[in-house]
Amino acid sequence: MSTITAGAGAGRGAPQADLETRSGSTARTAAIRVSGLGKRFGDGGPVVLDGIDLAVQPGEFVCLLGASGCGKSTLLSIVAGLETPTTGSVEVADGGAAVMFQDASLLPWLTARRNVELALRLGGSGLTRAGRRARALELLDVVNLADAAEKRPHELSGGMRQRVALARALAQDRPVLLMDEPFAALDAITRDLLHEELERVWRETGRTIVFVTHNVREAARLGQRVLLMSSRPGRIVNEWTIADEGPRRIESPQVGRLSIEITEQLRREIRRNAA
Repeated sequence: MSTITAGAGAGRGAPQADLETRSGSTARTAAIRVSGLGKRFGDGGPVVLDGIDLAVQPGEFVCLLGASGCGKSTLLSIVAGLETPTTGSVEVADGGAAVMFQDASLLPWLTARRNVELALRLGGSGLTRAGRRARALELLDVVNLADAAEKRPHELSGGMRQRVALARALAQDRPVLLMDEPFAALDAITRDLLHEELERVWRETGRTIVFVTHNVREAARLGQRVLLMSSRPGRIVNEWTIADEGPRRIESPQVGRLSIEITEQLRREIRRNAA
């Protein structure tokens, strides 16, 4: 596993419940292991994250939920290696993590296929040019977009661009996929269709996914586990484990009941931080 550790002499943040123990994870098998993680921006700046302990199993789909500004995107950036922790450490399975953001950020002068091919080339896939082309088409087919392979981003809808971004993330062939509110800017129907696509891809590829969102129903619809973060500073204050009984619909009673329960807890956290 690759490890990101805070600088020497850093202290541990405030204690919290050990989610690794509660979820039955172990250091040997976890795809992601976060220990005593804290983050502060600048000397004397506010503490953004404090005492985060978390383990995510290989192949698990975890949703990280919280109000805007609670530090969930910062936590994802630290796991991705884009930020360094002030305290604590992060271990990620060998091969590292790919990241998918809210903005697809496709290169506008390249077709969908060539955007995916570029990820294969920069990722050192070792494939020939013909091999990269074939693999890009395979990945676009995985996200049901093979028929749009030769279109440029301006010819694609927002949902289609996000599918290309997902194919590009899969092209990196990393065991962990980190997703930072990738569907937040989409309309409800498109978002629901992409939920179905993402779940299908997750089940077919076996990727470990950590999905950041502030949408309670989205978290209840997608996650095997939902982790709720508090604000000021960000801590994991509750978690829900959801029995995997096959695909869920966003309008299903199970999702509705869980959404109500999570929303009540989230409201309490928001009121507590506003006091």
